[in-house]
Amino acid sequence: MKQLNVRLDDQVHEALERRAEAAGMSLPDYARKVLAEEADERRERFLTAAAHFSQAWAPAFEAEFGPYPESVARRPGTADAA
Repeated sequence: MKQLNVRLDDQVHEALERRAEAAGMSLPDYARKVLAEEADERRERFLTAAAHFSQAWAPAFEAEFGPYPESVARRPGTADAA
C-alpha cells in the first residue's frame, strides 16, 4: 500500500473535517474514500452518462412530472443550491 502526504490550507482542512464528521468517518478514511472515488473510471463514466441522460431527457421528465421544485433546489447541500 502506498502513502500520500498532502498539504492543505486551513479552510480546506476544516471543510474536509466537517464532511468527514457528517459522514461518520475519520478524516483519513474520508480522504481515502474521496480519492478512491476520483480515481474510479467507472464513476467518471457513470457521471458523464448521467449528465448526458439528464440533458437529453429533462424535457420529457418535466412534461410528465412538472418542473423541479424550487424548495428542493434551494435545500442546503444540493447541487442547485449554490
